[in-house]
Amino acid sequence: MPVSEFGLIRRYFAGHKNANSATRLGIGDDCALLQVPAGYQLAVTTDTMVEGVHFFAGADPETLGHKLLAVNLSDLASMGAQPIAVTLALTLPNVDENWLQAFANGLRQLAEQYDVDLIGGDTTSGPLTLTLQAMGIVPENAAMLRSRAQAGDLLYVTGRLGDAGLGLKIEQGYSCSDSEQILRQFNTPNPRIREGLAIRDIANACIDLSDGLASDLGHILEQSGVGARIAWDKLPLSAPVRQYIDASGDWLLPLTAGDDYELCFTVPPENQSRLDIPCTCIGVIDNEPGLRVDRKGRTETITAKGYEHFS
Repeated sequence: MPVSEFGLIRRYFAGHKNANSATRLGIGDDCALLQVPAGYQLAVTTDTMVEGVHFFAGADPETLGHKLLAVNLSDLASMGAQPIAVTLALTLPNVDENWLQAFANGLRQLAEQYDVDLIGGDTTSGPLTLTLQAMGIVPENAAMLRSRAQAGDLLYVTGRLGDAGLGLKIEQGYSCSDSEQILRQFNTPNPRIREGLAIRDIANACIDLSDGLASDLGHILEQSGVGARIAWDKLPLSAPVRQYIDASGDWLLPLTAGDDYELCFTVPPENQSRLDIPCTCIGVIDNEPGLRVDRKGRTETITAKGYEHFS
């Protein structure tokens, strides 16, 4: 017998004990109820992934469940927010129980790492579309914003740049010596929640890298009214990315490729000694508008825009 909409919810997404103390009522009523602690603000973000736009047809459902949650947690990390709960909206072309079980497993495994509760959502019929809203808490007036970078700040990134961009090329047919590790970064990124919490009182501005370093850093520069200078040879690159650049000459890949989901943040020099997370200083914020990259004795001005759905 085909599973009903409410049977689907009960079977794959309900019935798990709430892990977060902020959740007072989860799945099963018209609304969920959250208790925001006194002195905190609620940070809310939403991302949608559409088959054929954000992921390939036939993509592994378990990795889709992980990535859908990871990209939302990455937004919370960039604000220095502690995740508490998510809602999920699924549009499905049909009910494939094996697909649903794998998707739910990928979502749940990552959620359990951060005590994140799935508290509600919706299911509908149509082209495969996955939407998740994530909520977190942050002390009042403590959230890291894109608009607070200052000239003289040092510019940092977590992790490595360009792995996910190379992963996309591998999915499209490029051959790579360490493809398994690169594809893991592309398909199942690690949201930098711990790092976001650790730098909340140290950094001036922060953003997560979803559309590429140049594009996302550009949002900080625009909203803060500043510019930046990056040293290309300081960029943290994996051996496969370096090999790709050497073979192709495409040195812009780590600056423009999306899906890294690392944090890019600015730190006043006097706070530099307080950093206790793995990160790399790649440049400095200055007063000259725009983004400049120093490479091989030359300075290049970089203008990059992220993917625009209606352009």
